[in-house]
Amino acid sequence: MIVRWGLDSLPQACSDAGVSSPLLVASPRWDSLQLRVDPAARWRAVPSDRIAEAVAAARGADGVLAVGGGSAIDLGKAISAAAGLPLVSVPTTYAGAEWTSYFGVRDPDRRMQGGGGGAHPAAIVYEPELTLDLPAETSVGTALNALAHCAEALYVQGHNPAADEHALAGARLISEWLPRVIAAPRDLEARTELLRGACRGGAALAGSMLALAHAMAQAIGGRYGLPHGTLNGICLPPVLRFNAAYAPGAVARFGEAVGAADDAAAHVEELTALAGPTRLRELGVPEADLPGLAAAAAARGGNLANPKPASPKEIEQLLHAVY
Repeated sequence: MIVRWGLDSLPQACSDAGVSSPLLVASPRWDSLQLRVDPAARWRAVPSDRIAEAVAAARGADGVLAVGGGSAIDLGKAISAAAGLPLVSVPTTYAGAEWTSYFGVRDPDRRMQGGGGGAHPAAIVYEPELTLDLPAETSVGTALNALAHCAEALYVQGHNPAADEHALAGARLISEWLPRVIAAPRDLEARTELLRGACRGGAALAGSMLALAHAMAQAIGGRYGLPHGTLNGICLPPVLRFNAAYAPGAVARFGEAVGAADDAAAHVEELTALAGPTRLRELGVPEADLPGLAAAAAARGGNLANPKPASPKEIEQLLHAVY
């Protein structure tokens, strides 16, 4: 993966990725950004499940340039996979979607309509200044998504030393700098270091993949159109407590990295509470739906790759713990 810092490096990153005339995928908020790259065409409907139309818009383009949060980058990945084009991402949150070839397709109401893999991520350009106006709730939610990447990389069945190194470094940075970002949202140093933590979390994700907390967040968010990062912040603590019985060393290493060796889960709860909901009921999730959500989460790949795949009943208990 080509990784560059600073928006001025975008033209060279595109060139290195073999992209000169991309389809620009960006919501109206980011569509007018001065990128020093001339797009062959533009797609402004983000998110969107009109993949065939978006792929048609890419005719004549030699790549896809996605600018925005996870929705824009996942849409870019869906187009990349269908059109066989390289993808260059400029993320504006801490979500980490830019690191993998997998994607989820959401409709304009942000409800999951499908997904897949096979995208061709080629380059990432990080520009911390694009995160300066990110609202507190989005900052916390997407940073907690990145922190979940770090935690799960340490104990997922595909974990490995290289991904572990990224995960531990990312966990340290996110834990240290997220509170500073919330205290001083336009502090460029704090935003930069938090983005570096998210970058390391994304690299850990790419090297190891996901476990149970993400499976739960995906099952809930896809059904109701709820923010994926916020749900990871809510779901990760009970999963850390569950996994402490099956991967105690990995959970302890994560706790040490975030400065909470005695209770990593409680520390994640504190970070989640910096801004935004901390319980599923606050998001309007019906309590009667928890058994069905648990069954859906149990069947997802993240749960199957957990140190001990949880049963639907066990996941239902975890969901009740944060309801």
